[in-house]
Amino acid sequence: MSALFNFQSLLTVVLLLICTCAYVRSIFPSLVDRHKSGFLGTFWKCARIGERKSPYVAACCVIMALSLLFWS
Repeated sequence: MSALFNFQSLLTVVLLLICTCAYVRSIFPSLVDRHKSGFLGTFWKCARIGERKSPYVAACCVIMALSLLFWS
């Protein structure tokens, strides 16, 4: 089943995208900061969410991991 039709899979993909963008921006900031608008601006926005809301993103990652381990 596609991740677009399964809500739990969609949340997993979104969390992985946010965490990956924040990590890539911490390693290569110029790569993400180059494009702040358009389609590639989505990655910049995800990196900003990952940096500014990191405690909430981390809590969501832990909750998602526990739900995947014990309830799937």
